[in-house]
Amino acid sequence: MKKSVFALVSSVAVLGTALAGCGGGQQATTTEQKPAENTGQTQQPAAAPAEKKPQVLKLNLHSEPPTADPGLSEDTTSAAIIRATFDGLTRIGPDNKPQPSVAESYELSEDMLTYTFKLRDTKWANGEPLTAHDFEYAWKRALDPNTASNYAYQLYYVKNGEAYNKGKASRDEVGVKALDDKTLEVKLENPTPFFLELTAFPTYFPVNKALLESNPKWAGEAKTHLGNGPFKMESWEHKSKLVLVKNENYWDKDSVKLDRIEFAMVEDENTELSMFENGEIDWAGAPTSALPTDAIPALKEQNKITTQPIAGTYWYKFNVEKPPFNNVKIRKAFAYAIDRQSLIDNILQTGQIPATGAVPPSMALKPDGYFKDNDVETAKKLLEEGMKELGISKLPPITLSYNTSEAHQKIAAAIQDQWKKNLGVEVKLENKEWKVYLEDMHQGNFQVGRMGWLGDFNDPINFLELYRDKDGGNNDTRWEHPKYKELLIKSNTESDPEARKKILAEAEQILMDEMPIMPIYFYTNSWVQKENVKGVVIGGLGDVDWKWASVE
Repeated sequence: MKKSVFALVSSVAVLGTALAGCGGGQQATTTEQKPAENTGQTQQPAAAPAEKKPQVLKLNLHSEPPTADPGLSEDTTSAAIIRATFDGLTRIGPDNKPQPSVAESYELSEDMLTYTFKLRDTKWANGEPLTAHDFEYAWKRALDPNTASNYAYQLYYVKNGEAYNKGKASRDEVGVKALDDKTLEVKLENPTPFFLELTAFPTYFPVNKALLESNPKWAGEAKTHLGNGPFKMESWEHKSKLVLVKNENYWDKDSVKLDRIEFAMVEDENTELSMFENGEIDWAGAPTSALPTDAIPALKEQNKITTQPIAGTYWYKFNVEKPPFNNVKIRKAFAYAIDRQSLIDNILQTGQIPATGAVPPSMALKPDGYFKDNDVETAKKLLEEGMKELGISKLPPITLSYNTSEAHQKIAAAIQDQWKKNLGVEVKLENKEWKVYLEDMHQGNFQVGRMGWLGDFNDPINFLELYRDKDGGNNDTRWEHPKYKELLIKSNTESDPEARKKILAEAEQILMDEMPIMPIYFYTNSWVQKENVKGVVIGGLGDVDWKWASVE
């Protein structure tokens, strides 16, 4: 999933530390007073032990989460809040592997097509019992075409999931069924080795049917939001502040050390870093925000910065239905005419790798990539040929869109200059607030638009399947290719890992030959944190989990 807001992500938190309150219900004790030795004074009772101070973690989200509904989530900002407030059948642990969560155990059939999950006794944050029916309802709701979930395709691994989503099967034919309150049976289309990673993903989280049906806007306000995770939402001042508190009804509450997480929503990365340096927040930068690029050299020199490679790709999308990017040669010309390494050296500065393919290095199908970076001569030739094919002597106005962020702006400005220098093209830059930007991308209101993709699970198909269908929820390019689609479908039934890899590499070759997207670099996450913040889990896919975090 995971469109990233930056893929340098954004986080900030503004409010003061909570004060320890007076404890109640303590057993009264009496202390015998004895004369102090060699004095006429009375010895005072021993002081009571200091009361434990609440653990409060203060962060920044950079921007308003577009949603807190797991069935509608599609970006890293939303997912960070949802992972904190919900729990799936499985959860990715500190070792980056799925571990039992709401499901305490499971059985897998010999043909690897049927999972039978046994659920532990768990509750919603309001104390109501959570059952297998809540999972069945949530999955079928996400697949329901009326829900318009852009992540419905993540459930296509479930039997008849895609058919139901496309109106070719009934709801009852979808392969998920609550056999009783504590047993969930899942039938798959094909053996899916990474399925237990998927069940830790937001689209697979449960939702409360009664609440949703009584209030379709339940996920938009703290007072009506209801999850089953380590934390629950206490307040949400839109575009300003969001506060989570420990969920006392969480099944594994003893593992949760934080009492509160306070998020601010500050878009300016310099302000965020200043807040960190002033002690107003405990963490700045990824994975919920970004560090200001100008500050990175000094932070590196002071050994304050942490950098971690993640399975993600920063790319630009072309709208292939709008001229001139309805021409493949022009798309390739624009992709070849940028110097990726210079962007990394002069702007990003935290070890990113130039991307000449869609799939990141940790799961690469062709490690050397599919084209040459900064191939200006080929780019000029392709542009000339493409314009002749379109019958034009001059390109129409070109607009490059991105969501508000210092790093995105600097990258866009540098690429604007490179396109001007290398291709003689005039490009207008356009930035928008994240939620508006996402909607405009989905509606096709762009020519070239920035986006990032962080893996939802550790398999190349997750990066390639985005562009399988023209009307796919995350395919804003409007591109579709019959052979590409055929190869991805074929890969789902190929049991030989090496043969499957060759199929996917052939598909990625088509994607890069057609260039509906322009890969720019492979991500790293970089941040600064206070030394007393421990246990924050940042996965190899770039996701964050505060379940095990503490402030010592």
